[in-house]
Amino acid sequence: MLSRDLTKFITLGGIFFFLFSIGKSENANLTDLPIKLGVDCLSDDDFAILKGKKIGLITNQSGINSGGVKTRIILANSKIVDLVALYTPEHGLDGNELAGKWVSSRIDPVTGLTAYSLYGKSRKPSAHMLKGVDALVFDIQDVGARCYTYISTMGLCMNAASEAGIEFIILDRPNPVGGHDVAGPPIEKKWQSFVGQYPVPFMHGMTVGEIALMAVGEGWLKPLPKLKVIKMKGWKRSMRWEDAKLRWIRTSPNIPRSESCYYYLASCLAQHVPGIFAGTGTSKPFQFVVAQGIEHQRLCSKLNGYKMRGIKFFPYIDKNDSKRRGVSLELNLDQGPDLMLISMVMLKEFCTESKNSGLDLIAEASKSDLNLLYKVYGSNSLSADLSSPISAQRIVSKWKSSNKRFKKIRSKYLLYD
Repeated sequence: MLSRDLTKFITLGGIFFFLFSIGKSENANLTDLPIKLGVDCLSDDDFAILKGKKIGLITNQSGINSGGVKTRIILANSKIVDLVALYTPEHGLDGNELAGKWVSSRIDPVTGLTAYSLYGKSRKPSAHMLKGVDALVFDIQDVGARCYTYISTMGLCMNAASEAGIEFIILDRPNPVGGHDVAGPPIEKKWQSFVGQYPVPFMHGMTVGEIALMAVGEGWLKPLPKLKVIKMKGWKRSMRWEDAKLRWIRTSPNIPRSESCYYYLASCLAQHVPGIFAGTGTSKPFQFVVAQGIEHQRLCSKLNGYKMRGIKFFPYIDKNDSKRRGVSLELNLDQGPDLMLISMVMLKEFCTESKNSGLDLIAEASKSDLNLLYKVYGSNSLSADLSSPISAQRIVSKWKSSNKRFKKIRSKYLLYD
């Protein structure tokens, strides 16, 4: 009988050869790209930091090099690296599972390795999952919003690594919305959770590597992990995703395009208010916002009346439910839209228009729904702000002092200019 390793080698050898050949042809043009990802720099260094270690890789479909080759294929093909296990976040290894749906552990058909789910009964690698692993490597594309759970998975994996006494290595990736803007509500300790694990603003303007360094430096994690960040080369904080000339791999079902990250920041909070729908599950997630009973023409006129830069609103009727009405959004990224101001203006006006139709979205929400909203927003002060005469601009202004403090603290951990 063939050994397990030999059987795996025979059955997967052809797949590896084919994908490796593709990788070689795609990598031929990597010198034309303005940046190198962390995984590219790891490859350029001949995987030296991983040599002689059994590696566990935390990844999903977004973990690719600049040529589009999956990181797990690159590591599995390397004669230097001994890749022994995979770990997957929310949405699973291929990113197809819906938000909030538990994912089971399974065998990865590409590498033959066990892909342990970190979005099911466990969200943190157990001692059993880490048995025989000398170092954990993290390579997942983030979207730049605090509530997107991949950075929470990173933090829990860092905790597990420190408890197990093993290294934690991050292959850094761009923040797709750039690294300058810091905006949005802070998070109160009471409301920190898996959808807001770190005390950072909603729009933090950091890469995953920088967040990890800050988590260690500010003592957010205990015990502290043995952390190493493989930096990118060529990435600048002023870069949007398209400036890097990288292909976008859908990070989850509702982030299909790079520009979806911007719409997510503008509409995510609205999506979490019970009774408001922001297009998730459609071909244009977060690009329209609707609710029942809204006078959409009037709402659209009011929103455009704010004359916020980089955004236009258009009257919209949900194709699947004509009773749900609201607005579609059209962002002009060249004008630098203030995404968090847009978010709060929309929220405020939707709540006002709903009240005009006899529906108080906040007052009629269940306690569990409100708790999730507060976890995403970072505070239960939101309900009072949305129900009071206070303007959206005033709500935004209340964040500015904490955002300013955060920018000063984060400056110690920034890896890129």
